[in-house]
Amino acid sequence: MTRTGTCGCSFYFYNPFMNFIDRVICEIDTGLRVVFAPAHAERPLPVSKEGIARNSAAMPIHSHEIKEAARLMRVNHTGEVCAQALYQGQALIARTLATHNLLLHAAREEHDHLAWCEARLDGLGGVTSRLNPLFYAGAFSLGVASGLMGDKWSMGFLVETERQVETHLGDHLHRWPPADHASRAVLTAMQADETRHAQAGLDHGGAALPAPIQAAMRAFSRVMTATSYWV
Repeated sequence: MTRTGTCGCSFYFYNPFMNFIDRVICEIDTGLRVVFAPAHAERPLPVSKEGIARNSAAMPIHSHEIKEAARLMRVNHTGEVCAQALYQGQALIARTLATHNLLLHAAREEHDHLAWCEARLDGLGGVTSRLNPLFYAGAFSLGVASGLMGDKWSMGFLVETERQVETHLGDHLHRWPPADHASRAVLTAMQADETRHAQAGLDHGGAALPAPIQAAMRAFSRVMTATSYWV
């Protein structure tokens, strides 16, 4: 049984008649779509009723705040590109149907995040990072490597990734221009999804990663954050 999702042939459930080469071709197609094609969400863009009310009451966003918000949203967009790559790489190597489908379910929701970030980035007059192809390739390789270690470690990577992203989003919510309620609604919804994904990974037997691996993941995240903020 297959299912084509919003980013192409990648959102398939396990098909025993699809050989490994076919799946690799699908992953190449997915990567090209994630990096170069407009993203389309299955769920509507989160909206803050409070934010709409406050904006209608004339709370202007200053030009320097708009520039800062656009840079921060570009970082979040690149993070979602990496999330797509990580989970697609893990799903490609997943040992069981349950793990495979859990990863693709998370990837579909992360694709919503990608589309939401893209929409807000466009609304703020920003552009996506030119380094996205490089970060996609790196995150996909990490996903494949974690998948080769076995499903419990693959789930451990999912849990640690989501926990780090949840912390990152919390930091951004503290730094975000107060008047940009539209973006804050998106970040809040994304943070709630990350919490659920981490819990799903734990429920699926995710193993706690060794401290050096956690540190390496944080280092990769810092490089991604620092560079995509500017480029």
